[in-house]
Amino acid sequence: MKKEKGKRVAAIIGIVAILSLYLISLLISIFASDKYPGLFMASVFLTVIIPIMIYCLVAVYKRVHRKNDDTDESNNI
Repeated sequence: MKKEKGKRVAAIIGIVAILSLYLISLLISIFASDKYPGLFMASVFLTVIIPIMIYCLVAVYKRVHRKNDDTDESNNI
């Protein structure tokens, strides 16, 4: 149950981050049109990078916090 909650929180953070990127990009395009192309490309880039970063963080968390069954077996011998 704990793992599912962590994944859900990470997914919600990712969704909020991506939506805020596009909202900020839209607002800047309305009010500051000369800087819009670069900021839009940054938003597109981060749309790809944010899910990858979240996936990597969840994978590292799983790797660090897993139960180490191999050491338990070697201690019993």
